[in-house]
Amino acid sequence: MEMSFRQHCRHLRSAPLGGVLQSSALRYRFPKLVVRGRPQQVAQPLRGVRSRSHQESVDTAEAGLARLEAVLFLAREPLSTRKLANLAKLADGTEARTLLKELAKRLRQRSSALQVVDVAGGVQLLTRTQLADWLRRLHGGPKELRLSGPAIETLSVVAYRQPIVRAEIEAIRGVQCGEILRVLMERDLLRIVGRADELGRPFLYGTTKNFLQVFGLRRLEELPLIDQIHTLVS
Repeated sequence: MEMSFRQHCRHLRSAPLGGVLQSSALRYRFPKLVVRGRPQQVAQPLRGVRSRSHQESVDTAEAGLARLEAVLFLAREPLSTRKLANLAKLADGTEARTLLKELAKRLRQRSSALQVVDVAGGVQLLTRTQLADWLRRLHGGPKELRLSGPAIETLSVVAYRQPIVRAEIEAIRGVQCGEILRVLMERDLLRIVGRADELGRPFLYGTTKNFLQVFGLRRLEELPLIDQIHTLVS
């Protein structure tokens, strides 16, 4: 039997305040609070909405991480974080750096054969050094780079004194270096970076990005100091 409106009002006046609030609050799924010593509810966003929003954020981050890993896997050279962000459709370089840290952590945790390496002013996905010998037997690997003593000396002079003209290199070494410079340029270790302002506008030589990759350097500032080299040699 249904209550009349008047009976319903009398029921509400006679019912404990906590019970009235609780019966109303249940319809809105409010979290609990204490009203006059009894557990009640207070408004907040529905749990389903919050969970769905959080899950969407997680899915978006995971999708970005997957795209980033795919781009690194296919890249044949180190990529800057800005370029990575562009290729992987990420917001910016900051997001790319955050995801790179997460990817590196996951690869370490699962003892992956791959690792994220900072080299030549960018980032590259490479196999771990412990696997180098095994991979070389399996696949043959890249041709080993062999340089003569004079070529190493010339390359060192350019690396530490760049940009530098040929006359300065020859003055330091005491011999002509034209042929050696040509060979080093063919092997993509040296390049022409400009022209000097002096008479005849001679070429200025500098190292390449491949030079950094071959010697495992992120940037030229990581070259050992001359004093350290003297210490090691002596």
